[in-house]
Amino acid sequence: MRDRTRLLARFVLASVIGAALLAPQAASAHETVSFKEGSAGTIVIRTNERRLYYVLGGGQAIRYPVGVGRAGKQWAGTSFIDGMRMKPAWSPPDEVRRDKPSLPAVIPGGSAGNPMGAAALTLSGGQFAIHGTNAPGSIGGFVSYGCIRMYNADILDLYQRVHFGTPVTVTH
Repeated sequence: MRDRTRLLARFVLASVIGAALLAPQAASAHETVSFKEGSAGTIVIRTNERRLYYVLGGGQAIRYPVGVGRAGKQWAGTSFIDGMRMKPAWSPPDEVRRDKPSLPAVIPGGSAGNPMGAAALTLSGGQFAIHGTNAPGSIGGFVSYGCIRMYNADILDLYQRVHFGTPVTVTH
C-alpha cells in the first residue's frame, strides 16, 4: 500500500509539473538591463535590435522585445506620447487599406482581428503608435508599417510607467 501511495504521489507531482510546463505562458519578456542612453522616463527604440528601452536612470532601463517596421516602412527620429488608449479601435491608414482593401474601415477595440492589442500609445504626428498585438509571433520581427508592436502584457506594463509627453527616440 505504501508503494502505491508513493507511486500515486509521484504521478500527481509529475502531472502538475508537466501541466505547468505545457500551460500557455503570459507573453511577457521584459527585463531590467544596464543602459546608459537617454534620461530617466524616456523611451528609446533600437529597430536594428528590435528592442524598446524604458530608461529608469542610474544606468538602468527596462528592455522589451518588439516588432518594428518592415523594409521601407521604418523610421527614425524623435517624438512623444500624445495619446494613451486601452483596447483601442483601429482604423487602417490609407497605405494599409491600399495593400489590404478588404479590411473594414474600423476594427473594434478588443476584437481578435484588431492589430492594436491591449493598449496603444500614440506618437505625435498621428501616424505611428507603440501598441500591443494579438499576433505575439510577430514580436522580434520586421513586421509592421512603422508602428512598434509589443506583447500585450508588456504594453500594459509600459502603459503604467509612461504619461502624455513621454519622449520617444527611434534609431536604426
